[in-house]
Amino acid sequence: MNGGDVRYSYGPVPSRRLGKSLGINNIPAKVCTYSCVYCQVGRTTQMQSDRCSFYEPEAIFRDVQNRLARTKEARERVDYLNLGREIMLLKTLKVPVGVITNSSLLWREDVREELGRADWVSLKIDAVQKAIWRRVNRFHEALSLSQVLKGIRAFARTYTGKLVTETMLVKDINDNDDCLREVADFVHGLQPSRAYLSITTRPPAERWVHGPDEVVLNRAYQIFAGKLKQVEYLIGYEGDAFASTGDVGNDLLSIAAVHPMRKEAVSAFLSRTGSTWEVVERLVAQGDVAETQYEGHQFYLRRLQENRAATT
Repeated sequence: MNGGDVRYSYGPVPSRRLGKSLGINNIPAKVCTYSCVYCQVGRTTQMQSDRCSFYEPEAIFRDVQNRLARTKEARERVDYLNLGREIMLLKTLKVPVGVITNSSLLWREDVREELGRADWVSLKIDAVQKAIWRRVNRFHEALSLSQVLKGIRAFARTYTGKLVTETMLVKDINDNDDCLREVADFVHGLQPSRAYLSITTRPPAERWVHGPDEVVLNRAYQIFAGKLKQVEYLIGYEGDAFASTGDVGNDLLSIAAVHPMRKEAVSAFLSRTGSTWEVVERLVAQGDVAETQYEGHQFYLRRLQENRAATT
């Protein structure tokens, strides 16, 4: 694949946090400081804690700029660019920049400084107890929980944009009252504009992962609401309003690489573009897209390179 074939952006996709967002990938698939048990794109295959640049910022900018132009032609709305030089370049496009981060490198001053240029930042905080943090997020051995939490506090103190937090609840791991109270106390100290409580709505990396039931979810909400002004669930389906910018097959692949799609969403997507289910059948037959079941729903997600090779 040459440089001109690389696609760094996808969407717009419906976001439960940001309306319609244009996703931007500035890290290769499954390179991460964590290997979270609930990750929607599978287990991490390359654990890495050293910061580095994987792609040229200018190449990412050009790809996003072109996708925005195609999106405008298709009369689709983009509320946020969802992602540091990339942030500085993207802000020239006059669309707010939002970043969802796992917070693991905020102990670095350069990371805090560059992330601080974003308009909206979501910080992942699943646990503040080391044993639970290890079980849920399965962190790189070079990371220290106390260092990570210290970095989060430092960022929150100086950040002037819209700050939110997100806590993913995993049944029987981080959904007990003691864990919830400790996380709520920590988040309270950050003073975010909103704290989100979420559960898995797409196939997780580990099949044993499930969200807590309604009783526990309600208790979690009450514990957080007792400490924070704005608490919201992220437990519902985000909807079927995915958008195409012209090339239906590649648009589906771009979205499904990082955002597994329910069958209903794929059907609605195809209907809006005047395409048939043959597009999906072809992608599945080629080994580009996998079909999987989770919580009674059928999902379609892009196969990683090594998985495609194993099926051919």
